[in-house]
Amino acid sequence: MGQISAVFVQKVVDVGSRSKADQARHRHHLLRSVGVDPDAAIDPKFMIADDAYYALCERVVREDPEGASVSIRVGSSMRCDDYGAFGLAWKSAIDLRGSYQRSERYGRVLTSVSTNELEEDEGRHFMVLHRTGDRRLGMRISNEQTIVAITQISREVSVQPFVPKAVHFKHAAPDDLSAHRAFFGCPLHFSSDRDALEVSPEHLNAPNRLGDTSISAFFDAYLDQEVAVLPANEEIEQRVRPLILRALSQGVPSIADVASHLGLSARTLQRRLAAQGRAFQDLVDETRQELAVRLLLRTDYALAEVAFLTGFAEQSTFTRAFKRWRGETPASFRRSAQA
Repeated sequence: MGQISAVFVQKVVDVGSRSKADQARHRHHLLRSVGVDPDAAIDPKFMIADDAYYALCERVVREDPEGASVSIRVGSSMRCDDYGAFGLAWKSAIDLRGSYQRSERYGRVLTSVSTNELEEDEGRHFMVLHRTGDRRLGMRISNEQTIVAITQISREVSVQPFVPKAVHFKHAAPDDLSAHRAFFGCPLHFSSDRDALEVSPEHLNAPNRLGDTSISAFFDAYLDQEVAVLPANEEIEQRVRPLILRALSQGVPSIADVASHLGLSARTLQRRLAAQGRAFQDLVDETRQELAVRLLLRTDYALAEVAFLTGFAEQSTFTRAFKRWRGETPASFRRSAQA
């Protein structure tokens, strides 16, 4: 079971209580329902189960008269200081690129169910949110909150007014997008192949207001210690997937190759994945499928090249695998998407 920082719980509860006649009582009730002490100070290190958090999000959206905008209101209420040492590391990075890189390295201190990755794809730059699990409504709400929060704290720290080039979500668009459009101020792409912000190089390289190399190094060292004591198996899948992805163009990596990059034996990696109900080969298949879909949708690469980039030696083998994954050939899938 994954975990999510109580700092997000507090924000969801605050938003969900505002429409109630007795705000304080309702707030206390919601916090207690997920095991958070209503009278305690907010502690980013205190974690709750991801399923409990998703259920809380679903309840708040269901009960709020303006439920469609809950994710925007929660995410936009976030400030760097809410995140403790993580927020200070984000704020003191020299530029947004540095902030995003710290999110990649230290996001584990806030959750074990998702990771962030600064990704370059065909000259475009994406701050990608990776999250595993059942894509229930609560998870989709949480994904939106996270992308909104990244945008909000990017605006907080950058000297340059921050507007993403585009925003992508894997889930379908909600019925009412007015709050999303007003907040992001850029093209929105739902039913996309990723959950991500697309960011211009100019924004990535613009300095942060309080960027300071020495202060940043101090918080890096502090967070390195925080990460070192976290349970390793809680996010092993998130650590394995990027390693598989990076290796695919050279062929499918073995579990021993991936394990060595993680400083583990193949047997230990296999055991940790099994503890999460996962198998290495399943992750390989899922990663290949996700990459194949992305390449077919977002590039005009020939099918033979897509096959190569996803670790297949022969196009025919790739075609059979894709048909097993998606129920149609790669060519048919691409034609349908372009229709």
